[in-house]
Amino acid sequence: MLRYPHPLGVYDALRLITTPRRKSMSSCCSPDGSCHSGSATTQITTDAARTVYAVTGMTCGHCEAAVTKAVSGVDGVLSVEVDVKTGRVTVVAEEDPDDAVIARAVDEAGYALTGRAA
Repeated sequence: MLRYPHPLGVYDALRLITTPRRKSMSSCCSPDGSCHSGSATTQITTDAARTVYAVTGMTCGHCEAAVTKAVSGVDGVLSVEVDVKTGRVTVVAEEDPDDAVIARAVDEAGYALTGRAA
């Protein structure tokens, strides 16, 4: 069986290739392949909505990855940042996200969204 070498999988990789994104990304590597920092950053260049949610049940890196993957799959989501220690999930989306849709994605990942963080 042939395995697709991309860590996101075939569906996610195709979605990234075919879905137009309105954001610019800068990474730790410049176009010539040299590194200029120790971490990658994403800059949103649109009038995106930033929403912070409180999520319970996250305790480790696996939890962070599961929530990030689930919420990233929601239509219109541009980026997701998960802070396991504080139980906060920051979602940047094209428009103000539908809380019920985000809650369903978090629930399907095995965690509980308790509302928007104060």
